[in-house]
Formats: sequence, structure tokens, C-alpha cells
Amino acid sequence: MQKYIARRYAGCQSGLSLDTQALRRFPDVIDLSIGDTDIITDPRVIDAACADAHRGYTRYGDPKGDPELIDAICAAWQEDFHQAVAPEEVLVTTSSCMGMSQVMLALLNPGDEALVFGPYFAVYKQQIELAGGVCVEVPTREENGFLPREEDIRARISPRTRVMVVNTPCNPTGAAFGEDTLCMLARLCREYDLLVAADEIYTRYLYDGAFIPMRTIEGMKERTVTLNSFSKNFMMTGWRVGCIIAHPDLIRVFQHVNNAMTYTTPAVSQRAALHALRLREDIAQKYIPIYKERVFYTADRLREMPLLSIFRPQGTFYLFPGVEKTGLDDRAFCSLLLEQAHILVAPGSAFGEAGRGHFRIAATVPKEALARAMDRLEKLSF
Repeated sequence: MQKYIARRYAGCQSGLSLDTQALRRFPDVIDLSIGDTDIITDPRVIDAACADAHRGYTRYGDPKGDPELIDAICAAWQEDFHQAVAPEEVLVTTSSCMGMSQVMLALLNPGDEALVFGPYFAVYKQQIELAGGVCVEVPTREENGFLPREEDIRARISPRTRVMVVNTPCNPTGAAFGEDTLCMLARLCREYDLLVAADEIYTRYLYDGAFIPMRTIEGMKERTVTLNSFSKNFMMTGWRVGCIIAHPDLIRVFQHVNNAMTYTTPAVSQRAALHALRLREDIAQKYIPIYKERVFYTADRLREMPLLSIFRPQGTFYLFPGVEKTGLDDRAFCSLLLEQAHILVAPGSAFGEAGRGHFRIAATVPKEALARAMDRLEKLSF
């Protein structure tokens, strides 16, 4: 059947996904592999969305998005970040993953390059290559707090570079870019005439200081395509709803691509997003501290294990320990962890070359389960 497969997918390997076979093999497995919030959507959001479904929100809606939701997104952005956003600058998408795919399809010509800061969310490479683009990894390092360095970026910019992907707080490392880093990235984008695709889906999972959106940096409003999602901030992963904020000329093209892929985001999911947005402060205060406690507890436990290195996350619910001292590469380490301790994690090499020698923990199980996982981990010998 290989002859029927498009050349772009020749030799493709499975990406980052749930290892259901491992879950079947080990009934006592502790799954720390997938960034899916274990806390279900707030009952108030579920009940309100269900009521809206009974009121008729089960049909196609406006392809650009529910006008009421778009107005709420604009109002929330103004309130939270003190920057005006007009309705024509917003497109509602069926998840931010779909949104990023649409952005790359709209912005990249075949052979155009997009910069990503490694370790990076594994799907970026697929999204860039699906559009015919070339994914160019700019490495970051644990000893530098996984922050990009200007000299490394300049070394990888070429005449074909069109887009810089900025993800902060970062999946998988938990690093957060401060104002100095964002301003440096903005300066480079202006110098080289680049657009930024800003993946900002963990804005509520920043544990020190206030989140700074890329488009609020001076000179970046016109250069930034902001991708956001209700999945993580609102514990709504299964609803599959996100949004893009960008210049109206770009939004029109993104919508054109969207029409060919999903036409419109599910109506009931958009209603759930609307209700969640109205409760955003209450939801953040109620649920985000739970993940913060888990992350810092796990970081403290890992710090006590001499054969692992650990960068203390500044955001998200991920940790990205290093395994170099064990003498194993990251995939061998993850295999041993599964076979001997029944802990399922993601190998760092799934997140680019800069991720090698690390593994990702998603703190998406209760603290008691994390404690059991850490107990098992510290008993291993290498």
C-alpha cells in the first residue's frame, strides 16, 4: 500500500500519543505521558452548555465563530491584557492544534522555513511540514533555563525564514519567557521581517509573575498570530475549541483554510467556551493551584534523586528531567521506567534534538499517584 501514500508521509512514524498497549500490559501503570487534564470541566460550564444544546446549539453556526463568544474573547483580552481586540481580528478554531495547522498552511510556501525553540511541542514539526515548510530547530539548554539565545537564533535565520513559533510557558520544559526574552525575540522579528506564531495556551499556568502576550510587545501587534485554547486553562481538552487573534487580512485567509477543514467549530463547544470565559478567574483560582502543587512537589522529589537533573518549572504542568547521569539515552530510560516501575512518560527526543537526554512528566494525576510514581522511580538502579 506504500505506493498510495503521499510522498510527504513516506516513512512517517507515529508521533506523541497515548500508549494504550502499555496501559493494557500493566494494570498498575501510572500514566504521566499525555498532557490531558485529569480534572473534568467545571460542572457549571457543563450544565450551561447542556442547556444551550437543548436550546438548539447543535447545528452549524457562523463559520468565523459564535459572535457572542468572539465578543467575549475581545472583552476578556482587553480586561486581562489592556489591549483592544476587534471581532474581525478573531477566528474560533476546533482546537489550537487545528489553528496552528491552518496558520502554517496559510503562511508557508513550499520550502519556507519556520523557527521553533527546541525542545518544542512535538506536533509543530508535523504542522510545518504538512504545509510544505521546513522546521528549523533553535536549541535551548537546561543550564540556561531553556531560554533561547540571540546568537543561536541568528545562526539559524536564512532568507527562507518566514515564521518564528513562540510557546510560553513551554511544553515540554515548563520554561517561561520574561519580558527581556520576548523583547529580544520581537527585535529579531522586526529586523528580519518575520511573523510570530505565539502558542499561548498555558497562560494561567504561570507560577511567578504576570503573563505577557507576544502581541502586546511594542511593534508586535501586526506581526503576531496568537493561538489560544480553552483546553488547558479551562480543563476542556475534549471540547476541542480554541481561537486565533491576528490582523484581519490574516484572519480572512485562516478562515478560508478553516472552511476546507472543519467549516465551523462545534456549536455546543463554543457555548461551553463562552461560559468558561465568564468564569475564568474563579476557575483559575479553583483549579490551577492544584497543578502548581503537583508540579512543585514532583520537582522537589526529583531534585533528591542524584542521577537525575531537574529544571524547576515556571509554568505549565510539565517537568523535563535529564537522564545523562544514568548512562542511558532518553528512550532506553523511558523503556526501563515502564518495564521495571510501570511508569509511562514521554521521551525527550519526541520534542526535537534538544530534548534528547530528557523525559517529560505530565503532572496530570493526583498528588498521591505522583508520590507513588516518585517512590518507584527512586528505587530504580542504573
